[in-house]
Amino acid sequence: MTFAVKLRLVALLAMIPLLTGCATLGALGDVSTPLAVYDLRAPDDAPVAPGGPLARDVIVELPTTSGVLETDRILIRPDALQAQYLPAARWGDETPVMLQTLMVRSLENTGGLRYVGRRPLAGSGDYAIITELVDFHAELAPDGVGAVISISMTSRLIRERDASVIASRTFRAQAISASTETPALIDAFDRGSDQLLIDFADWTMNSLGRRLSPA
Repeated sequence: MTFAVKLRLVALLAMIPLLTGCATLGALGDVSTPLAVYDLRAPDDAPVAPGGPLARDVIVELPTTSGVLETDRILIRPDALQAQYLPAARWGDETPVMLQTLMVRSLENTGGLRYVGRRPLAGSGDYAIITELVDFHAELAPDGVGAVISISMTSRLIRERDASVIASRTFRAQAISASTETPALIDAFDRGSDQLLIDFADWTMNSLGRRLSPA
């Protein structure tokens, strides 16, 4: 091997770490591309409790769910067996945390409880709500135009003093999105969650003995 060939080889070897570093920086740049952040709101027209709050403290536990929903990414299903996420958007919190927040706010807005929160003020609350989140996704419409938003969860109202199940119910809601564009999908998620949360608040208060009136 001549001196000139050796020199070229040394130069090439010296460049390898630099090239690797450039590739790594490029990959990190793709990962760090900011995603649009979306939040859902508790219903504006939720039913309210007449006659003031009940002397009850209710704790809304963090919902449990499957792995595909334990994320802040927005789940879409091209078909029933495939899971993907919107490529340029995410929720403001992980999906179970966001749902817990919406459940708490929906119960607060009824004005029917002395206290409702994620954790008790003292040692324990009077009641706890335990929820399993089953569906929270957009699925392409059967005709290939637009999408269907599906949300479902099963909640149990537990009396803390003896751990007995007072009531249990599965809630389901759907909303149609005429488009698969992200803003249209988020609007449909908002409409579907409104429907489900109104049913949830009404069920909770009825189970505690207080019927709600329209807002």
